Amino acid sequence: MPSSNQVYEQDFHAWTKLQSNLLEQKQWEQLDIANLIEEIESLGRQQQQELRNRLSILLGHLLRWEYQPKKRSHSWLSTIRIQRLDIADLLLDNPSFKAYFSEALTKAYRRALALVTAETELPLSFFPVVCPYEFSQILDDHFYPGEPSHLLSDH
Repeated sequence: MPSSNQVYEQDFHAWTKLQSNLLEQKQWEQLDIANLIEEIESLGRQQQQELRNRLSILLGHLLRWEYQPKKRSHSWLSTIRIQRLDIADLLLDNPSFKAYFSEALTKAYRRALALVTAETELPLSFFPVVCPYEFSQILDDHFYPGEPSHLLSDH
């Protein structure tokens, strides 16, 4: 029978099932501790990455909303709403992220700038160097920067 480490290297799904069974059976000595630690840490990093990705998309759309008012669309509005809901869910499921939010926001804003400059063809210098939106505004269903739009009437 292959060792847990060999199973980990050859078939990750089988390894997860094996580790789960070993945990259920309390067979502590047979657990692949080193890889379990690595995978648990990876899960936390994945959740942080998910928050940063969603923030990047949301911030990019808020910037587009503010700086390209004539191009506003229902698609942008929908993306803003969905990202806010998903971020709220992530924060609800991971309350410790509130302490990480400032760092995530800084990283996400850099990515948002890269996205928005590529999508709009506006120069980077056109946008604020630091995120112009407060935490409460970013998640506020009623906050849409810039001029009001007819698209919001069906909100």
